[in-house]
Amino acid sequence: MKFIVSSSYLLKQLQVLGSVINNNHTMPILENFLFELNQSQLTVSASDLETKMSATLEIESESEGKFAVQAKLLLDMLKTFPEQPLTFTVENAAVEISSNSGKYALSAVSGEDFPDSEQLQDPSSVTIPAEILATAITKTIFATGNDELRLVMMGVLFEFSPEGLTFVATDAHKLVKYERTDVKSSEEAAFVMPKKPLNILKNILQTSDSEVKIEYNKSNATFSFDNVVLTCRLIDGTYPKYNQVIPKENPNKLIIDRNLFLTSVKRVSIFSSRSTHQIRLKIAGAELNISAEDVEYSNKADERMTCDYQGDDILIGFNSKFLLEMLNTLTSDEIQLEMSLPNRAGILTPVDGLDEGEKVMMLVMPVMINS
Repeated sequence: MKFIVSSSYLLKQLQVLGSVINNNHTMPILENFLFELNQSQLTVSASDLETKMSATLEIESESEGKFAVQAKLLLDMLKTFPEQPLTFTVENAAVEISSNSGKYALSAVSGEDFPDSEQLQDPSSVTIPAEILATAITKTIFATGNDELRLVMMGVLFEFSPEGLTFVATDAHKLVKYERTDVKSSEEAAFVMPKKPLNILKNILQTSDSEVKIEYNKSNATFSFDNVVLTCRLIDGTYPKYNQVIPKENPNKLIIDRNLFLTSVKRVSIFSSRSTHQIRLKIAGAELNISAEDVEYSNKADERMTCDYQGDDILIGFNSKFLLEMLNTLTSDEIQLEMSLPNRAGILTPVDGLDEGEKVMMLVMPVMINS
């Protein structure tokens, strides 16, 4: 087998695929890239058994066949090359790579040992613009949990219907619901996507302006766009009935500049307790008071700012880490914080900057304030 490919073109594709590989895997073959040559097309794949991603490259070749080569070694080598054509020659369990300045030999293993990707039986499908899917992942993935005893909360819930698409993530302390009514599905479906493939997708979708075709069944989902195909196993389990925890009556409404609020919370939170990260919001009339105290180290901070507020005077505590994550993820100029009681969740929504048919709702549970 023999083929010629641009060094920078190959490196760019392999760096994306390399994010799939788990170096602590018990199957040595999974530390390799699988190369499948079909004349002028080269398909390179990486897998960790749960997720498999492939990219198809245009190359110069008249050969056919497949082999696997150690991913880290190949990536480390490609990073050192300036842009130039590289000639790969595969023969007798070895790969010889010829550059403008030298020759390099890597051991190859049989491509037959590489695990096949799951073939979806009778899949349903929906097509989403890459930009919308990237935004949906970005707006939700930070709210996923890390508790392996509640595995289903370690992923993002995808809900498709003829009315639109909904993406939900929660860790029981915070919850994000992202909706699009401008993209619809012909049928109703719901499945939970794990974090790892979503992070990979988020990073590569941000530079794509194509459509993403999502095919799915009860156990797997495939995302196809540009020259990339990603297949992953879904998280098995029933997602919590998230709508039941969203307070319906929230008479106290605060509207404030997002950046001013963000920088104030960030500053005040430095002085909060290292265990609770609690900050307090005291709102009365048109004044918002943000404070924090770490009794153990005698640190405290207190800031005042004007705001647009309608409702009863309220004193409520939040975990500043959760609040900062939400404020950093939102992109609007102004945000609205809706509240009912100090022991009920606060609802954060953007006031502006949304596309037609786009809705974002972020819920944050309060932290009990000690008198």
